[in-house]
Amino acid sequence: MNAPVEFTAPAADQAFLRSVLRTSLRLFFRGLVRPPMPVAGQRAVLRLLTAASPTPRGVTRSAGTLGGRPCEWHKPQGARGTVLLYLHGGAFLIGGANTHRAICANLAKRGQMDVCALDYRLAPEHQYPAAREDALAAFQALLEQGYRPEQIVLGGDSAGGNLSLITSLRLRDLSLPQPAALVCFSPVTDFTGTQLHEPPAGDPLIHPKWVELALKLYCPTDVAHDDPGLSPQFADLQGLAPLLIQVGEDEVLRNDSLRFADKAKAAGVDVRLQRYPGLWHVFQAHAGMLKAADFALAEVVSFLRERGC
Repeated sequence: MNAPVEFTAPAADQAFLRSVLRTSLRLFFRGLVRPPMPVAGQRAVLRLLTAASPTPRGVTRSAGTLGGRPCEWHKPQGARGTVLLYLHGGAFLIGGANTHRAICANLAKRGQMDVCALDYRLAPEHQYPAAREDALAAFQALLEQGYRPEQIVLGGDSAGGNLSLITSLRLRDLSLPQPAALVCFSPVTDFTGTQLHEPPAGDPLIHPKWVELALKLYCPTDVAHDDPGLSPQFADLQGLAPLLIQVGEDEVLRNDSLRFADKAKAAGVDVRLQRYPGLWHVFQAHAGMLKAADFALAEVVSFLRERGC
C-alpha cells in the first residue's frame, strides 16, 4: 500500500486581496448563482464574472472538437508531450471551456503541457451519466489521436473533479487504460450531502440552495445519491490512477475531499491531499492574481513531474 501523503499549505497572504475577492464572490456569485435565478441566468453570470480572467503569455488558444464535443486547446511553446484533459466545474449546470481559461492556460504554461478543456453536456438538458460519457469519449479520442495513457492527465474542479474520478473508475471497470494521473480541485464525491462542512468564516462561493438545485436537476430520480457511479465515495477505489486533491478549508465541500482521500489511501491508491487554510472553493481560478492559486498550480506541476508526466 502506498504511504498516505497529506500537506497543509502555509497560511495565505495577500489579506486585502483575499478580502476583496471573498466579498466579491459572496455578492456576485453566491448571491446570484442560486435559486431563484434560472439556470440560463446563472450561466450568463459566470460568463460575465470570468470574461476578463488574466491568462499568461506564450500560450495559444484554439477551438476544437474531441469525442464529438466542443473543446478549447491551450498549447504552450515547447510542450513536453503531456496532455491534460480538463473538466470544468459548475455544479453540472453551468460553466464551459470559456469560463475556466485562467486555470487551463496557467496549467499549460507552468506544466509545459497541452490542456484540452472539454465542453461536456450539462444538466438539466442532459442528466447523469451524459457528462461521464462525454469525458470517457474524449479520453478515448485522445488515445485514438496517438497519445499514450501515460501521456494523459485527467483533471477538473468541483463537478469536473467528480467527473475525473468517475471517469477513471469507469475506465477501470471497462478494462481500459488509466490516465497517468488525476488532478482534482475540491471534487464532489458524495451526493448524499450528509457530511458537508460549515467553515467558521463561511463559504463565499457555494450557497446550499445551489447544491440542492444541482442534485435535483443532474441526478435522475431512479439513481440513488449513494450510487457508486455517481458518488465515488461509495465506490471500490482499487486501481484508481495516482491522485492529487487540493481543497480549501473555507468551503462546504471540504469533507468530500478529506473523506475521499482517506478511502483512496485505504484502497492503496497513490494519493496526495493538499489543504489550503483561509481559502475557498476552487480558489485556483484566481491564478495570475492570487499567490496561493499560483502556488497551488505549481504544486500540481510538481506532482505530475514526480510521476513522469
